Amino acid sequence: MLQLSKNNKKKVLESIKCGSIDAADVTFPNLIDTIVLKMKKLNLIDKLSDSFKDKRSGNKHLPLDILIALVITAKMKLKTSLTDVIFAVTDPELLSELGWNIWDTDRDMSKGLFSEGVIRNLVSKYESEDLINSYNHYIQNNVLPSIDVYSSIHILDCTKLKVNLDNTNYENSEVISADGKPVRGYKLGTLRGLMDDSGIIEEITYGSIKTHDLELCKDMILKSKCLKNGDILINDRGFISRDIINDLKLKRGVDTYIPAKKNMTIYSEAVSIAKSQGKWSKHPNKKRKTQEIQLVRNLGAVWESSNPSGDIDLCGCVVHDKKDDKYYVFLTTDTDKTAKQIINTYELGPEIEEDFRQIKDFWKLEDFKSTKYNFITFHITMTLIGYMYFQLFKNMEEGSRYSGKSLPVVVKNYKSDKQKSVIIYSGQYFGVFPFIEFIQLYAGCPAKVRKLLDPTLALV
Repeated sequence: MLQLSKNNKKKVLESIKCGSIDAADVTFPNLIDTIVLKMKKLNLIDKLSDSFKDKRSGNKHLPLDILIALVITAKMKLKTSLTDVIFAVTDPELLSELGWNIWDTDRDMSKGLFSEGVIRNLVSKYESEDLINSYNHYIQNNVLPSIDVYSSIHILDCTKLKVNLDNTNYENSEVISADGKPVRGYKLGTLRGLMDDSGIIEEITYGSIKTHDLELCKDMILKSKCLKNGDILINDRGFISRDIINDLKLKRGVDTYIPAKKNMTIYSEAVSIAKSQGKWSKHPNKKRKTQEIQLVRNLGAVWESSNPSGDIDLCGCVVHDKKDDKYYVFLTTDTDKTAKQIINTYELGPEIEEDFRQIKDFWKLEDFKSTKYNFITFHITMTLIGYMYFQLFKNMEEGSRYSGKSLPVVVKNYKSDKQKSVIIYSGQYFGVFPFIEFIQLYAGCPAKVRKLLDPTLALV
């Protein structure tokens, strides 16, 4: 049976003296626990239950926010299946710092603190839409206000989430042709707010891989609480819409940065004007030595919407690559910017491509262990929260040394100066003892009690 234990070292000491011990384990410090504990101190763990409604019909002794935190910790430890969660949450120090613990009196401690069914039953209560809405609410109403960080530059993008092409059991999955090959899966749209050295995925939307990027993200673009007056939104070509650009500028005061397609009249006009004026300057990115840039103003009339009288003005930065004599045009509604400012802002966009690469390759975002739609969504949202925790940590003093590094690299090279600890369970209580204190305790115990503690000592 499940045993909910409170952190009460005094009670455990009394039990040890009486020779009454149920279980014990050794904890070894690791970076993931450090990150999660930091989030706990910021009260972000406690606020999980503000966004994720508790739909359990019974057995609510285990707080929902703690249960979700355990799953997030497992994802950060690159444990992707619900079975793996059992093995990922055995760290006693982390659980004790959270102020509680739970373990199964009928289970071997080496097999985890509770059964897979506890998590599986929880996930089955939620629809995919519930989980997406809960993620967005958590970030916007709990995380951002708590850390008092509100980005003014946002990047909008979509990524394909691929599954086994031949497995038709993936609920709501569809097949498209990508680069001439059939691909089965889903599509994830994200709004990412830039921070000092990283970014937070502030809002997500999720759906069919067949859905056009703009269609999938349209409501998110126009209604997101994260976009504020004076903000900047960087898009790629998949989000070109004159009407949306107008609405963002006129109704929300948000300036858009977006590349023009070569088949657009505004592209041809901008390139023609730049060629005739010939006022080129060096590209500010030193890696682009063969490229030159030029500002072209008053381009708004060249690209009409369904209501031309309401079209706002546009200016563009034309980029000329002298190596292959190709031209690129980057447009913005912020008509006071220089060519250098426009291109520098737009080049922040590719950062999200690296984000997606890390989330897919290192964080195993596409490693779905279930074909059920809500279980897939649960994996996505929990993984993204874990990724957000890591990004926040890197922007704090404690994690600044990990700036620019991926989690697997950081974990591999992580060295902790913390000492090992021992956690001892007795009935409804548990206590955590620094290893030196445990040794002193062991030495002062009678032979009968030492015999109970010998298996724990052997783990070191």
